[in-house]
Amino acid sequence: MKRNHLLGLIVLAVLAGVFLATFQDASTYQTFPTAEGQMGEECVVIGTLDLNDSIVFNKDKMLLRFTAVDKDGNSRTVYYNKPKPTDFERSEEITLTGFATDTAFVTTNILMKCPSKYKEKEKLQQS
Repeated sequence: MKRNHLLGLIVLAVLAGVFLATFQDASTYQTFPTAEGQMGEECVVIGTLDLNDSIVFNKDKMLLRFTAVDKDGNSRTVYYNKPKPTDFERSEEITLTGFATDTAFVTTNILMKCPSKYKEKEKLQQS
């Protein structure tokens, strides 16, 4: 076998390995029970904020505590160790990246889908 062919095969093998490693690591959205099944591992849960439960922010400890409900209707207490996001209560949907513990879900990042200002304009025009 020629040297160029051997180098080509090695490069292809490395690229295939990188692709497979990336493909396996691609995060999928989970529910709270499946996140608890992988306790301690980072996962992503999509849900909504439970507005019937209290939202507590402790400025001294920089800790936000709230209840979230995933797409299957499972609710969990969530802890977030950063400042409360602006318009947090108005969010339509929240994406939580974090890990499950035996008592709650600890999130390291919150992405919010807030109501569109255009939807509000439409409602005002329809009135």
